[in-house]
Amino acid sequence: MFARRSDIPLDKDAHSQFLPWLIAFMVFLSVLAVAGMLTLELAARKWDRGISGTLSVQIIPAENSRADELHLREALNILARSSEVARYETLSEKSLLKLLEPWLGSNIQTGDLPVPQIIEVELKPGAGLDAAGLTKRLSARIPGVVVDDYQIWLQKFLRLIRTIEAVATAVLFFIALATIGTVVFTTRTGLAIHRDAIEVLHLIGAEDRYVASQFAGRALILGLKGGIFGLMLAGPTVFAIAYLARSMDDTVMPELIFTIWHWGTLAGLAGAVAIIAMMSAYFTVLRMLNRML
Repeated sequence: MFARRSDIPLDKDAHSQFLPWLIAFMVFLSVLAVAGMLTLELAARKWDRGISGTLSVQIIPAENSRADELHLREALNILARSSEVARYETLSEKSLLKLLEPWLGSNIQTGDLPVPQIIEVELKPGAGLDAAGLTKRLSARIPGVVVDDYQIWLQKFLRLIRTIEAVATAVLFFIALATIGTVVFTTRTGLAIHRDAIEVLHLIGAEDRYVASQFAGRALILGLKGGIFGLMLAGPTVFAIAYLARSMDDTVMPELIFTIWHWGTLAGLAGAVAIIAMMSAYFTVLRMLNRML
């Protein structure tokens, strides 16, 4: 695709000196966009595995403890008779206090405020439990009962993630277009500057592909330089964001661990942008030479 030696003094072109900086900026944005997409995908998978096929039943506290016990027993009997339910478990007082700790502190006691009784329910694989129907059956026996279907929340969360991923993909597309447009402009300028040298090469038998390979090789080198510099800028940024995400509570953001494949994908963006620059320069020269000569 490109020659080993250069017969056109492209290294002296001042107009191409800004190209590595622009490519570095493009790679930086691309790495952040792809890292964001990978992070969202990992988060979606973890949430899907964690809460898919589950729901919770909340029983509002009654006026006395005996009524609370009766309501809890009624709810457990109804769940036991539901064929879609695989297992259920009543959260202990300690578990409830741990859930409330981020908002109310560690010194709170269940007697200090009315805390509902919560039953975590796990459905059988592929079971299509009607949450509205379950709520109706529970409400007939237990006043103020609430059924939280996590599947509804999960679908909304996944829809949001897919939307953000689509936006990130569009950003990558526009980054590629901007890179191609910049390389095309730079290459056309170089052709105009070295028109005389290109005509001499044609007179001594050089083909259009040989001339195009000169520009393509130069674009590849500049693209690699800019891509590596862009990775050097994006790497610490991604690590800093990962560190901040790791310091968050697991209940808010599950722990996200990039694999070697993920890091390889991010590093490969530099080479991808360099190849785009090379191919853009090569085909731009071929098209322009057909018009010039």
